[in-house]
Amino acid sequence: MKIAFQMDPIGPININGDSTFRLAEEAQARGHELFYYTPDNLAYDEGRITARGWPLRVQRVEGDHFRLGEEATVDLADFDVVWLRQDPPFDMFYITTTHILDRLSPGTLVVNDPFWVRNFPEKLLILDFPQLMPPTAIARDLATIRAFRARHGDVILKPLYGNGGAGVFHLPESDRNLSSLHELFTGFSREPLIVQKYLPEIKHGDKRVILVDGEPVGAINRVPAQGETRSNMHVGGRPEKVELTERDLEICATIGPLLREKGQVFVGIDVIGNYLTEINVTSPTGIQELERFEGVNIAAKIWEAIEARRA
Repeated sequence: MKIAFQMDPIGPININGDSTFRLAEEAQARGHELFYYTPDNLAYDEGRITARGWPLRVQRVEGDHFRLGEEATVDLADFDVVWLRQDPPFDMFYITTTHILDRLSPGTLVVNDPFWVRNFPEKLLILDFPQLMPPTAIARDLATIRAFRARHGDVILKPLYGNGGAGVFHLPESDRNLSSLHELFTGFSREPLIVQKYLPEIKHGDKRVILVDGEPVGAINRVPAQGETRSNMHVGGRPEKVELTERDLEICATIGPLLREKGQVFVGIDVIGNYLTEINVTSPTGIQELERFEGVNIAAKIWEAIEARRA
């Protein structure tokens, strides 16, 4: 197949942790032809969806992990699969790329389906499953956020469309910084904030469960660094081997059919204790860590699901 990757610049990536690199590596091993471009080079041009980028070869060599062919502008309708893999923030730039990629359907398979990526922001999709998530409020109004903390004590406050643990604050009931943080966030953004009851189980880790076409294929536990609340690997969280619990499987069985129906082939959910906290559909990570712990080719499972959809 002809495969295009819409992703952030490939040069700086960590080849031992980046899931997009692993997907490209596995596609290449399966004989697929690769093309790479950054989202700023995507265009709608008189009825054609085009991208300016490069034919791509990857190799697992630190500092020398990719080779680019001659720059070219291609018609993405000529490709079998386009991967939507740039990282958030989930802003209007990101959303616009999903509108443009929508127009490739049904001839080209876009993974994950951009219509539902746009309509399934990771911190909002969980609202469809209130029985699975911790007490949560989404608001810009400070009085609403204060009232939520008064009801629940310790809370976590974070941007609604952030990623990688950026801007996440643990605010115990005694903390006096809520007003200042609210002023800071609302001063540079018009977006609401999300506030959730603090889950003390976070000290034991934040579990990332990988689902392929709605089915769980494994999990890693991300343990916060000493003195940290955030467990994201971007900010020093330590990945550990972990087994799926009955509660994890119950959560996956509840959300899996919807993800599969809506074309969300590769999804990473976050589970703290018994609670689902996020459903990551934009650019989930965790493939390489899970493969190392379990000795299972997760990237192959993802490509098998895609190849089945194309067939």
